[in-house]
Amino acid sequence: MTEPQSALDRSDSRVRHDEGIGDAIRGFIDRVRSGDLGMLPVIVGLILIATVFWSLNPVFLAPNNLANLLFDAAAVGCISLGIVCVLMLGEIDLSVGSMSGLASAILGVVWVKMGLPVALAILVALASGAFMGFVYATLLNRFGMPSFVSTLSGLLAMLGLQLYLLGSTGSINLPYASAMVRFGQIHVMPAWFSYLLAVLPGAVILWLGLDRMRRRRAVNLSNPGGLSVLLAQAGILTVVLLGAVHYLNQGRGIPWMFGLFVLLVVIMNYALTRTKWGRAMFAVGGNREAARRSGINVNRIRISAFMLCSSLAALGGILAASRLASSSQQAGTGDVNLNAIAAAVIGGTSLFGGRGSAWSALLGIIVIQSISNGLTLLNLSSSLRYMITGAVLAIAVIVDSLARQSRASHGRA
Repeated sequence: MTEPQSALDRSDSRVRHDEGIGDAIRGFIDRVRSGDLGMLPVIVGLILIATVFWSLNPVFLAPNNLANLLFDAAAVGCISLGIVCVLMLGEIDLSVGSMSGLASAILGVVWVKMGLPVALAILVALASGAFMGFVYATLLNRFGMPSFVSTLSGLLAMLGLQLYLLGSTGSINLPYASAMVRFGQIHVMPAWFSYLLAVLPGAVILWLGLDRMRRRRAVNLSNPGGLSVLLAQAGILTVVLLGAVHYLNQGRGIPWMFGLFVLLVVIMNYALTRTKWGRAMFAVGGNREAARRSGINVNRIRISAFMLCSSLAALGGILAASRLASSSQQAGTGDVNLNAIAAAVIGGTSLFGGRGSAWSALLGIIVIQSISNGLTLLNLSSSLRYMITGAVLAIAVIVDSLARQSRASHGRA
């Protein structure tokens, strides 16, 4: 009885073996070779961009300049977060810039011209975004109108409505002393709170990882990575975040507006990765017909995605208005559409649907804003910024296409 029992124990030990750091590194290399690049390209690109601009002008990495960069990134970042939702379905929304401009105009008219409370003005602007998203999804579900066409029509219609609301003056100044304008221009987190937030992600990763390991061990399953990898991940992330927060606190600190954007990213990431709705989003984007046959309400998923996209575009317009302290005809025009869509794609969301992450909006908009900020510090023309941003976007799409081909070839193998 002793020998068979010892053999059974060895078998259980093999089943419950936890991988170490070496195994995790080899697994990461294998995933990269198979085309699963994740956030690696954008992180490497961000490091290169920061290094180049810092070498050309050391002010680029100055704490106060980075704080301004975060202030500027929040508004378009919110718009990009909505773009992630529709791109994951293989659709597109070309009207997010106009939607943000219209929301800005609605805010100015309802709050300043009509004299109603700012909270009501914000709700009306957000509701207008949700309504437009519902219209786009209905046109797609009921009439089969491609999202490219419907949102392009919406772009023109909302641009006209924005001009109509603003009237002959073309702009509405928001009360400079109001809490909303100060939120968009001045308010930063207290140092102690920013340090607390820097520790929180590592603690959450550690807690969730330990819980996952406990549940897997309870059913005699191995733990990919093991405790050593979990501690390394949580520790490295905490050190990096604490270092970044400490550096930013040497200047103005971390803007509350950027904190709101990051909070929305965290919520969206949870919804996409931990809920039934999120799984349905990936399923519909990967194979719409297969998702329909599995019982997923494809029309309802489309409605939710487009409504989220337009609502977040409206929120981006509200934040942009608070940043500029005005609602004007220029709001939402120019490169807003380009930057919002480019940020989502550069961050790693696939144009082909079925692959994406809320974090791609965060990383992507930091890349876009870093390019814009760096070129401004070098006193270079906006034409060069457009060309560089376009080149970075093209590279991101090429990397995504090559990764898809690599995954397909490994899948056939």
